[in-house]
Amino acid sequence: MAFVIDPPLQPSVAIQGSEDRFPVRRVFCIGRNYAAHAREMGHDPDREEPFFFMKPADALVPDGAVVPYPPGTKDLHHEAELVVALKSGGTDIAVESALETVWGYGVGIDLTRRDIQGEAKKAGRPWDMGKGFDASAPISTLKPLGDDGHPAGETQITLTVNGQTRQSSTLGHMIWSVPEMIAYLSRLVALSPGDLIFTGTPEGVAAVVKGDTLTSSVDGVASLTVTIG
Repeated sequence: MAFVIDPPLQPSVAIQGSEDRFPVRRVFCIGRNYAAHAREMGHDPDREEPFFFMKPADALVPDGAVVPYPPGTKDLHHEAELVVALKSGGTDIAVESALETVWGYGVGIDLTRRDIQGEAKKAGRPWDMGKGFDASAPISTLKPLGDDGHPAGETQITLTVNGQTRQSSTLGHMIWSVPEMIAYLSRLVALSPGDLIFTGTPEGVAAVVKGDTLTSSVDGVASLTVTIG
């Protein structure tokens, strides 16, 4: 088969302890999946079914990168998240078997043009330009699932800006657990190997400016540091 233009490069993520890389197909993100964050954004977490949005796979940027401050915004926010990498997929996956689709885990930062997102919400328009812009998804190396198993509820998730803690919580505060969100999402789309799921952020989201250094970590999984350029 011949293409009329050069095909784009395959987005991929580095793997801990390996020269191999994880190919990425799609990047799904769950919204408002920590109760305290839902409340700080003015919503009631007890009345909401899970909902998802997407980022382009080529919006991923690696650990150590300088992330350009994006155009069109004066209110760029950080959101620290556990990331799930899938080795298999399907439709209508049962909660009880959902973890069998998981290849490994990483740490991500969902960068958000909050002013653009807010304007879209008020107008009843899509969030795409508030969430899915270039370099909007910094991601750590991925840790393959091993003998230590899946991250547990007491696992800490944190984010610092210039060494000062902004976000600190545990995975147990997620409203929808990893198997629950995989199962729910599989009722809406056919999940596939190479899909990533950003699993939501705890409270403490705030603005960053040029020159800020962001470090996000999930204990026992990975750490991620990027600088806003």
